[in-house]
Order: sequence, then C-alpha cells, then structure tokens
Amino acid sequence: MNPLVLKLGGVLLDTPAAMENLFTALADYQRNFARPLVIVHGGGCVVDDLMRRLDLPVRKKNGLRVTPEDQIDIIVAALAGIANKTLVSQAVKFNLNPVGLCLADGNLTKAAQFDPELGHVATVVARSPALLDNLLGEAFLPIISSIAADESGRLMNVNADQAATAIASLINGDLVMLSDVDGVLDENKQLLSKLNGAQIKGLINDKVITDGMIVKVNAALDAAKILNRGVDIANWKYPQKLTALLAGEIIGTRIYP
Repeated sequence: MNPLVLKLGGVLLDTPAAMENLFTALADYQRNFARPLVIVHGGGCVVDDLMRRLDLPVRKKNGLRVTPEDQIDIIVAALAGIANKTLVSQAVKFNLNPVGLCLADGNLTKAAQFDPELGHVATVVARSPALLDNLLGEAFLPIISSIAADESGRLMNVNADQAATAIASLINGDLVMLSDVDGVLDENKQLLSKLNGAQIKGLINDKVITDGMIVKVNAALDAAKILNRGVDIANWKYPQKLTALLAGEIIGTRIYP
C-alpha cells in the first residue's frame, strides 16, 4: 500500500484540542492498518507569533513570506524548532514513534531559490528516498518541517504545500492536505466531493471559489498533476471523520488533474 503523506496547516498548531484529535485518530489508524504515514508541516501562525514577540515586521509578496537574511534563523527556529517539536511531542504522547526532520535531512530534497526578492525562499524537488524508506520500514513516523538547505548550504523557507508534494512524489505517496476548511463548496454551499482542473477553472471564473480557497485548490491541483493522482483537501476538526479519511475515504474534496 502506498504511504500516506499528511500536510498539516499552521492553524492546527494553534489549536491544542484539534491536535489531540488528530493524533488520537493517527494512533487508532496505526493500530488497525499497516499503511506508512509521513507528516509534512508548515507553521505560519507559529512564525507570526515569534515575529510579533520579537517586534519584527511580517512582509509577504503574492502570498509568500518575504524571508530576508536577518530573519531566516528566526523562521527556522519557529518551523524546524517550535512547530516541529510540538508535533513530535504530541506524537510521543500517543506512542507513534516520531522522528523530527527537515527537508534537508538525508538529502530528501534539492532546494533552489524561488525569487531573489523573497530572500531565503526556495522550491524543492524530490531527491533521495533512502532515509524515509529506512524510517518507514522500521515503523517510525517522520514529521518533516518545510525548512530546506540549498546547494550552497543556505537555510531556506519552503511553502508547505510544495514541500508536501515533493515528499509525496519522493515516496510515491498519496497526499492529503489537512486544514480548517471542509473542502470546496458549490454555489449552494454544498460540499463537492470530486473536482478536476477544468471544473476548478470554471468555479474560479464564476467566483464560486474565491480568496484563500483559490490558493488551496490550486496547490492541490498542482500536486495532483505532479503526482498524477487525486489529492484530498480535508478538515482536521472532526475526529470521527479522520479515521475514515486515513483509510482512503473522501471526507472533503478530492482534486484530480
């Protein structure tokens, strides 16, 4: 069975009850199924909180965080430190055998600067699955932050959706993007269980899909095209549905190429 890659949105890290629900479902799933799991996470809310506490400005360009030289260490501390170890500690509580990693560990990915105006922001591509293959083979739960290192050894911040897509392609995994939305809704606010690229384009043109959901849907569509399989957008808020999701059921919206 293909591994399952869960991409966790940053708001989850700010919601202790939801995190408890998620890891309860993961523990239940691991007891009953042998499918390997990998978690990839960002943590924008953790970064923003740390930046506020340090009285530093938060700047974005086209929805991406501007990461200057003098802030990358703070962002690494927030994502590879606070966010990653918060998730690891929750996984320890539920006996899930976690290992906290970043995208640079074990040559998992290759990173290249995305846009010089954004500073230490990179895109990544899959590189070597050896480390994950070994960890999954020994029933560890890898928890991977969206921090990478480029060829010259510079620490880089990576969009978590893009990071999760690279990890899923690395291990031929199925990808689920968990966030605080149920999925894509139609004009009558009813959940759409399946969508393809053409349907998404129509819904955006008709202004049914708007604002932040456009970003989520396009990220899932890009991932579906790269992975050549459906990618799920689902909500982490409902513990009773999470086990079904982990077993392969559609509880949100499955995006196809």
